[in-house]
Amino acid sequence: MLPSSPDTDPDPAKTIVCTTPFKPSLPLVQYAVIIDAGITGSRMHIYKLNNCLPTILYEYKVFRTTRASLHRYQDRPLEAAQSLDVLLDEVLDIVPTALHKWTPVIIKASYSHRLFLDWKKWAEILDAIRHRLDERYPFSLRDAGIMSEKEQGIYSWIAANYLMDALHADSPPNTPTYAVLGLAGAITNIIFEPELDLTKPDNVLQESKDKYELNFGGRIRVLYQHTHVGFGLNSARTKIHHLVESMASVEGQMAHEGTIANPCLAKGTTQVVETLWERKSKKINMMGDDVGSFEACNRIVELVLAKDPICEVRPCWFDDVDQPSLLDTFPNGKVVLYYYFYDRIRPLIAESSAKPPRAIKISVIATLAEQLCQGKSSWDKWWGHDDALMVELERNPQWCLDLTFIYALLRHGYGLESDKEVQIGAELDWTLGVAIAMLQS
Repeated sequence: MLPSSPDTDPDPAKTIVCTTPFKPSLPLVQYAVIIDAGITGSRMHIYKLNNCLPTILYEYKVFRTTRASLHRYQDRPLEAAQSLDVLLDEVLDIVPTALHKWTPVIIKASYSHRLFLDWKKWAEILDAIRHRLDERYPFSLRDAGIMSEKEQGIYSWIAANYLMDALHADSPPNTPTYAVLGLAGAITNIIFEPELDLTKPDNVLQESKDKYELNFGGRIRVLYQHTHVGFGLNSARTKIHHLVESMASVEGQMAHEGTIANPCLAKGTTQVVETLWERKSKKINMMGDDVGSFEACNRIVELVLAKDPICEVRPCWFDDVDQPSLLDTFPNGKVVLYYYFYDRIRPLIAESSAKPPRAIKISVIATLAEQLCQGKSSWDKWWGHDDALMVELERNPQWCLDLTFIYALLRHGYGLESDKEVQIGAELDWTLGVAIAMLQS
């Protein structure tokens, strides 16, 4: 069994997998340091990998974080560089001394930094970081910059497919890759490799900002990727509640001193929800009462998804986006779900005495949503054995909304068939994709 940390690693400078690398020109063991410079702080991932096989093999990761965010030092570039010392000092201790000079460092600032830093100030911070590394540390700064939304999606796809053994150098030539779907608070994204029939002249991936050619492992892969801003789980909740409020106002359905009936809340529940429209937010009392229903909520969610395409390049899916049909261009490919998809689905399918299944059909998500929307009697029937989950369901009646939105997003938004099986991924670090792509090259 591979070690899981430096504490369980008998020799961090070696590996238990082999004694010589697959190629004599490669080092036996390699480390890579990826710093995710986010708005709330900088997070460092130190990856240990080995070159025993044709594809570099990931062994374990060490994670460290600091609350100091680079954008807070926008007028003090030297202090910005010094804020990373607490992280880089850890690298000196964790990575064997003999491997220090072979250890690359990559610093990727989150896309949100574009809202806080202009390019000139960011360039000054990068220069200060380079000088700091040259003066104080033996590592090489391989790359530094503000990451685009597209870039993060590409790295996530690499990480997911690497972990699923779909990108290994010794994998069969026709090994299918996974489509990676993510759901965060404000965004949802999709990235996959369409299977195009080149004998058909119209079966091509149209040129657009969503087309990406990835050179990985000596092969060019044509990927489709798109990030839907405003369709993450938190954003969807706000939009759905706003639509329910608007419909109630038009139809004159306000009741119980301003409380609005909302079919996306479980039956018999009430909750104060927040709506946002034209940057103005307000809180409203809503109740599931006897109207909580998967079918009724699903109709509202479909309106929010705005699947009324006016895009110029077909086929079109939700949010007026030209996405290749998964049914036509990815019929046999596998799909893996991450982030909020995992957080919401997994607790509902976990058995108390066994691990949850890694794959479920889209239709199962609809069934789960139906059971959630029926209210407490249904919760007791299906999840009464899970005390922690029952407390969470009673605290947050929006699980009905969440699972209905997830189903509608996958089924009607992204176009997955009801009987399509999807994998439920635990967690996904795009930083692993950065490390793999860098060391493989």
